[in-house]
Amino acid sequence: MPEYGYFLSCEQFGPAELIEQARMAEQAGFQALWISDHYHPWNDEQGQSPFVWSVIGALSQAVSLPIETAVTCPTVRIHPAVVAQAAATSAVMTGGRFRLGVGSGEALNEHVVGGAWPPARVRLEMLEEAIEVMRRLFTGEQVTHHGTHYTVENARLYTVPDEPVPIDVSGFGPVATDLAARVGDGYITMIPDASMVERYRSGGGGTKPVSGGTKVCYDTDPEAAVRTVHRLWANELLPGELGQVLPSPKHFEQAQTLVTEDMVRENRVCGDDVDAHVAELKRFADAGFDRVYVNQIGPDLRGFFDFYRTKVLPQLP
Repeated sequence: MPEYGYFLSCEQFGPAELIEQARMAEQAGFQALWISDHYHPWNDEQGQSPFVWSVIGALSQAVSLPIETAVTCPTVRIHPAVVAQAAATSAVMTGGRFRLGVGSGEALNEHVVGGAWPPARVRLEMLEEAIEVMRRLFTGEQVTHHGTHYTVENARLYTVPDEPVPIDVSGFGPVATDLAARVGDGYITMIPDASMVERYRSGGGGTKPVSGGTKVCYDTDPEAAVRTVHRLWANELLPGELGQVLPSPKHFEQAQTLVTEDMVRENRVCGDDVDAHVAELKRFADAGFDRVYVNQIGPDLRGFFDFYRTKVLPQLP
């Protein structure tokens, strides 16, 4: 039976709003939290981008739910030795309720420090080496590392949790999924594809947790919900690798003019049809996911949490 969690969006909400949403999620019966890690929003309409590690510190004191980044890129913008310190402190502050979700990142967030944006093959190499560095640091022992992409000199984390922070790896294609199976403590993907779950499990993932997430727009007016999604999150319907290579919110705004409201209607749950919301989350359960996270796009957060507390979550397995 999957656990159902709430997905906090740092691209759309400021720190105080995220903390309040986390409290409402816990009260509504959600069992865990995801939180995104971005330097930029995808577009200016979303309008926010708080530093995720500060928000996690506040969340650790505001709620008792498990928390996971979905996902952090520990390769370009922030050196993996620093991400390891942030993750270890988060695990200590949450009493071991923190998991580190990692991925190969997007140019949107990572190129801001001025380096070239590597091709996908190199980004996955960097991610694998970064995971190795972070795992060694989580032991609390002194680490010196001279690798292909990273150097660490005489580094030691003094504040570490009793158990090493679990590292879940995001993957959307076969190569990244195979990496997750080989080196991850769990697998993250946004696509409820049973074949990819099977690939992960048979490739070495075994019974480790598989987590997925989706976005919906609760609104008593379905057409208003469609317009809201089209205005705020049309970027999610862009094809191919655009999400990984476009460098700024302005570029996403230009590209998402190709996304129509009809495309939103076909690909996102919009409105207050209970069966549609239940069916969206059951797609992940049916594909073999262990944890499913949902994000509310629209402005009626209190309505969303009441709707899920009373009508949606009670119908889920």
